[in-house]
Amino acid sequence: MSAHPGKTRVLFLCTGNSCRSQMAEGFLRELGGSHYEVNSAGTNPTRINPMAIRVMAEAGIDISDQYSKPVDQLSEQPFDYVITVCDHAREVCPIFPRATTQLHWSFEDPAEATGTEEYRLTVFRGVRNKIAESVRSLVEAYDGERRSDAGAPR
Repeated sequence: MSAHPGKTRVLFLCTGNSCRSQMAEGFLRELGGSHYEVNSAGTNPTRINPMAIRVMAEAGIDISDQYSKPVDQLSEQPFDYVITVCDHAREVCPIFPRATTQLHWSFEDPAEATGTEEYRLTVFRGVRNKIAESVRSLVEAYDGERRSDAGAPR
């Protein structure tokens, strides 16, 4: 059972839990407000990437207090959505028997970008923007569902 009744529980999952899943967690916390309980984890967690923190700060979202967690730490918890944000995590994602919906969003790993710092930041910003679009779509779809359910006859 959810620690926060009435909230939609979402887990973002990637390999290192250092960039993509951390950015998705930050965006959903910001855009979803009090309707969501959000977590992120990794199949092989490392540490949050400083460039992820930097580009999210540019978007007005502070993820500096977030940290990488192993998926095993959360695998027994119930989630309404488990969303993999990289292909590798999708391949090795554990089964979440109490997850209502499993989704896959494939984003390139910005941490693999090489070149100048400015080029790498450009890659991080591009991935950040794509994640923001996906999270906005999720929130809009869920809000639409909630409004439809609220108006449905009982």
